[in-house]
Amino acid sequence: MNKFALAALMFFASAAYADRTPEELYPTRCATCHSAGLLNAPKVHDAAAWKVRFDAKGIDGLVQSATNGLNAMPPRAMCNDCTPGEYKALIEFMMKPAA
Repeated sequence: MNKFALAALMFFASAAYADRTPEELYPTRCATCHSAGLLNAPKVHDAAAWKVRFDAKGIDGLVQSATNGLNAMPPRAMCNDCTPGEYKALIEFMMKPAA
């Protein structure tokens, strides 16, 4: 394989794993539970509910909870292919008050 082909393969392979935005992921990965507060999940944009959790764990602890599961939320939540950065962005998105 020549160097150009190898470089192109590496570029496209890494692009496939680039972080997706919360706006892309939330509707299909998080909304089922977090839009309605299903099974006591904190609702999206409910800053007060998220603040309690953030104050107790910080962002890294919340990412860990999403990764490992917590209460009714299964490990990796509904996003088995999410990266830690994507989990962080999703949590920050859900923590923000509604505009």
